[in-house]
Amino acid sequence: MQVILVGLPGAGKGTQAERIQSDFGIPHISTGDMFRRAVASGGELGKQVQSYLDSGRLVPDEITIAVVRERLKAEDAQRGFLLDGFPRTLEQAGALDAMLNELHRPLDAVLYIHVHENVLLARLTGRRICRSCGATYHTVFQPPQVEGVCDKCGGELYQRPDDTEAAVKTRLEQYQQTAPLIDYYKERGVLYQVEGEQPIDKVHADVKAVLQPFVR
Repeated sequence: MQVILVGLPGAGKGTQAERIQSDFGIPHISTGDMFRRAVASGGELGKQVQSYLDSGRLVPDEITIAVVRERLKAEDAQRGFLLDGFPRTLEQAGALDAMLNELHRPLDAVLYIHVHENVLLARLTGRRICRSCGATYHTVFQPPQVEGVCDKCGGELYQRPDDTEAAVKTRLEQYQQTAPLIDYYKERGVLYQVEGEQPIDKVHADVKAVLQPFVR
């Protein structure tokens, strides 16, 4: 099956992506994964990607599309794929459609994990990380036994700079450029919305119910 995963930061895409990969045996392919793989290959395309990453510039759409094409031709992606973080814009979506048509691999589903922004703000700003062992906690959903202290190693818990309220609001605002993709795929009849504010296992069950009919 060919699937795209979309949702705001903190919607739980990473958790569900791991389960989809396990359930259906298709690779979870993120933009970062594709870029790292291209660079590691040592080819000309990878060198172009590296030059942009080294300079801090955004990788142009035409190069990103070429990287996607190369990644989807890999052996592990022949039974299908789960794209995460791409496409991000309508231009990229159009280019992906054209590429999948050329490869005779039509898109089956766009899975949209929907969570309200105020819930995401609470989820992300409440995250705390242990400085010593990297264990993750949440002030509301998974608090440590002693505030500010890691249960596992006794290390200090801290809030990452990108988890502050101001930073999270900026991340959510930046994501709004992706919002038109929802309507784009809805018009094509391939958008499936799953409510992400449910318990993780219920979200997983709903996701699995959406994707099961596409198993070939």
